[in-house]
Amino acid sequence: MRNLATIDVALDEMLVSLAAIVLRLSRPEVTRTPEARRALAQSVHQYGVCAARSRDPRVHELKTQLEGTLKPTLRIVAIDGVKVA
Repeated sequence: MRNLATIDVALDEMLVSLAAIVLRLSRPEVTRTPEARRALAQSVHQYGVCAARSRDPRVHELKTQLEGTLKPTLRIVAIDGVKVA
């Protein structure tokens, strides 16, 4: 059982490192093309699949951050100086 715990911790550390890499790749200047956005979405999805079984709160926090990179950025729109959205 001790070996399983060691493997579990090692996998969590690998997931944390992987999330850091994907977060760097999620910057707008890197994901300009549709192909890059699709690749990012696929990476985020696969990370979520791997993170689902983790008990490490860092892994789940990073999963949330990664999923946030896929959401379109919203902007405030104003008409005649009045905020509309």
